Amino acid sequence: MPLGLRLPELLIILAVLILIFGARRLPELGSSMGKTIREFKKSLNSNDASEAPQLPPASVEPPADR
Repeated sequence: MPLGLRLPELLIILAVLILIFGARRLPELGSSMGKTIREFKKSLNSNDASEAPQLPPASVEPPADR
């Protein structure tokens, strides 16, 4: 099981969620959480160079002699 949670712990968490948010909002919350996780993973896996910000090369000037 994820995070070492067994069935009794998961049932308690589910009961608390139902008490806090109500049974009607749980599917909506699950859906939005799934979309958020999917978008986060997608942004981590994107290797597209066009999405990465391009910084101009730093110009290093030697210090002036006094």
